[in-house]
Order: sequence, then C-alpha cells, then structure tokens
Amino acid sequence: MNRFAGGMALLLCWALGGTAVADAVSRGAYLVRAAGCIACHTDAKGGGPVLAGGRALKTPFGIFYSPNITPHPKMGIGSWSDGNFLAALGHGIRPDGSNYFPVFPYPSYAAMRAEDALAIKAYLFAQAPVARQNKAHDVAPPFSWRWTVRFWKWLFFRPGPWRDQAHQDARWNRGGYLVHAVAHCGECHTPRNFLGAMKSSRFLAGTRDGPEGGIVANITPDPKTGIGGWSTADIVQVMRDGTKPDYDNVQGSMAEAIRDGLAYLTDDDLNAIAHYLRTVPAIENSLQRQPK
Repeated sequence: MNRFAGGMALLLCWALGGTAVADAVSRGAYLVRAAGCIACHTDAKGGGPVLAGGRALKTPFGIFYSPNITPHPKMGIGSWSDGNFLAALGHGIRPDGSNYFPVFPYPSYAAMRAEDALAIKAYLFAQAPVARQNKAHDVAPPFSWRWTVRFWKWLFFRPGPWRDQAHQDARWNRGGYLVHAVAHCGECHTPRNFLGAMKSSRFLAGTRDGPEGGIVANITPDPKTGIGGWSTADIVQVMRDGTKPDYDNVQGSMAEAIRDGLAYLTDDDLNAIAHYLRTVPAIENSLQRQPK
C-alpha cells in the first residue's frame, strides 16, 4: 500500500470510528432518558448540576444519596472502564469490588443488553465532568454494611439479560425489554418484602410504600384497581405528558419520571410499553385506589 492509500485508509477508519462514537452517544442520550438517570442522579431541589448526584432517596432503611455519574476522574465515574460500567449495571459491583446497595436498581438493569449499557456510558462520558463530592448515605447498621448485600443477592438477585420470546411479536418484546430492564418500571410499581426485595408475584401491582413513602399506582390490567379500563392510547398519553383519562395529572416521582425521561421516548416505544402492560397478569390490589 502506498503512502497516499495508507493515509486514506487511516482517514476512513478515523471517520468511521468517529461516526460510531457519535451514534453511540446519540443512542446513549435516548437510553439515559429511558432509564431515568437524570431524575435520580440530579439534586434538582438543591439546584445541583445535572447527573452530578446528591439526590436524597428516602427508604424504610434510611436515606441514600445518588452518586455523581459525570465523567469527573475522582468525584464521578471518569476513571471507569467498560468492564466497570457493565459490572455496576449488570451485577451491582463497584469498581473496588464491593457491592452496591439495591436502592440502585441494578436488579432490573441487569436485564439490559450490554450494547445499550455501553451506549449509556458513551453518553455520560461525553458530558462535562462536574467536581461534586458524593454524599455519604444516612443509613444505620446493619443496613449500611455493604458486605451484607452479598446475602441479599444470594436470596433475591438473578442477573442475566432480557431474552425475547419467540412466540411474541417485536412490539411485545420491545415493550417487555423496556418495562423490565431499561425503564425498570417494577422498581417503583411493585411492592417489596421486609428486606426490600420486589415481590415478583405482585409485579407492577402498586404499593403504598413507593419512593419517599408515596403511593404508586397499580399498572396491571386489573379492571377494578389497575389500568384495565385504559386503552393503549390512554397509557401512552400518561407517559407522554402525565395526563390521565379523567384529565387529572400524575404527581410526585411519576411526574419526574415523565418530565425527565418518558416524555422523550418515541411513539413506537411508548406504544410498545403500553402494549406490553396490557398483557401482564392482572392483579387486584385491595389497598390501592383505582387510577382514574
């Protein structure tokens, strides 16, 4: 190969590589919205920078503070490798080898495909690093002991990517992937046991002990206490702008999830989520008010 041809080959490789990175960042921007990263990792009430952490997450075990996920090399995740990022989302493992507390929704993110997780990383690493120190959790022992999480994982954590169902169509599979993995709907809409694990038998059935002690709706198609009376268009409308079929609007953490995340999803993805939700088992929740 002569010098000219070699130079052109290098230029082509550079151009293609740059395009691939740009595509990953663009896709990651979309997935960051779908995954709810902005609402959880931004201290909006305290006027904190986007994705720089410090958001207080009140739980029955104490107050956890979300970490800085900007690419700052010391105060954020700027020193993380791809392997570190995949271990965090897929297995709840910190770069130092210790466990994350499951208030970080890795039990759901574990079902995310590796290429989507790495696209999220590409987007995060394309943002400006923010020098904001992480806040220590306000959690008392034994719930503040990270080594205890290994037993929690043994009891309740089953990692592994979402697998499409061959007997279902593409829309159902896309909706299932978003609900279970990326958007992690079950983390808020499913009641938990006394150790904080989701009750799989009550998946998406709503709870009175949601984030920060709020009531979270039953989003199974139960006709009395869930969304069985809602059409696909009704469900999409709620996710698009928070407007319910009775023209009231959602409040609290769901309003945040819509404003900072779901509102940015494509119509195809919102319809896929709605389609999937209408197929999950209907569960009556006698303690739950029916969404109107």
